[in-house]
Amino acid sequence: MHDLDNPYPYFEHLRSVAPVARLDDSPFYLVSSWDLVAEAVSRPDDFSSNLTATMVWTADGTVTEYPILELGSPLHALATADDPVHRDHRKMVMPSLVAKRMKDLEPFIDRTLKRLWNDGIGSVGLGSGRIDWMTAVAQQLPMAVVAELLGFPTYDIDDLVRWSFAATVLLDGVVTAEQLDAAGVAVGELSGHVAAAFREAVEGSGQGVMGDLATVVRRGDLEEGTAVVMLIQLVAAGAESTVSLLGNAVWLLGQQPELVGQLRDERDLVPTFVEEALRVESPFRGHYRHVVSDTTLGDATLPAGSHLYLAWGSANRDADQFDEPDRIVLDPSRRRPHLGFGKGMHLCVGAALARLEAQTAINFLLDSTTEFVVHGDNPEWERSLLVRRLRTLPLTVS
Repeated sequence: MHDLDNPYPYFEHLRSVAPVARLDDSPFYLVSSWDLVAEAVSRPDDFSSNLTATMVWTADGTVTEYPILELGSPLHALATADDPVHRDHRKMVMPSLVAKRMKDLEPFIDRTLKRLWNDGIGSVGLGSGRIDWMTAVAQQLPMAVVAELLGFPTYDIDDLVRWSFAATVLLDGVVTAEQLDAAGVAVGELSGHVAAAFREAVEGSGQGVMGDLATVVRRGDLEEGTAVVMLIQLVAAGAESTVSLLGNAVWLLGQQPELVGQLRDERDLVPTFVEEALRVESPFRGHYRHVVSDTTLGDATLPAGSHLYLAWGSANRDADQFDEPDRIVLDPSRRRPHLGFGKGMHLCVGAALARLEAQTAINFLLDSTTEFVVHGDNPEWERSLLVRRLRTLPLTVS
């Protein structure tokens, strides 16, 4: 996809000349404009959420298809299922994602942030220090929160980080055979851990989302294997989006340092800043849709069995939709809805939790420092078609 580290000039070009562009001679079409991405997600009968294939970009720049599951396979669950299955699965996990449960998590998030910060920087308040925001905080906090929310009885955060990232490597599209093999092993470990923990929940009295799904399984309304797939999705995709958001938000403060003082003075703008961070550097670069039958989108003719790649990051910088598409704008009156968490019936089920973690983390960073410098002039982004995530983000803090 041209320059993965900075794909935005390429996206801008596509929006002007071919907002639905076929990639190479492959069955994949990249959708780059706001209007057409929004239209695609509003047509689920034409464009299924079933993950039937992903792109693989080879060294010579060609695009090939990596098959996943057949259209309509019963193995599609939650995020990759269509209604009515998707709607039923969503209802099963929502009891743990309502406002009261989010409120109950706030003390846990606060405690975890303080512990991670202290571990990452040593004693806070003793002059200047260095911390890698990504490895010390951004990668760790969402995993701990997901484990608490899902109700894992025991877990190791470093294992959850490794397993979660491995799950997205399988969909990255720009990886080597060795990386795919290693990711497959790690995902197998994650599957085994989740399956064992869920079996205990079914036989006993699990907590959180795991306990909720165990109740549904005992009632006979859900297969145990499907429940495990749903839990794996929540671990991998749910934590991944927040890891990316936490890193991208702080990196953006380094790109527009004048925002830091404004946020210190006007804390009520932190939620607006988080929304703009979701727009300007969307945690997921894009997601796939399966073209069910011959149809059109915009001026493009799409054959049955082809695939759309909905480029959230491109749509969120569409100048036809946003005044200053490439910059954070903190004026709430100028802010427009974004696609950072998708749109429509497949809007990210954990969006409220990700927002809560990001707002809490930004406020914590402002509270814990008198000054911080973001060393992100040459950021190392994950080589991925799926996620927009920093590998490291060093800070110097006072």
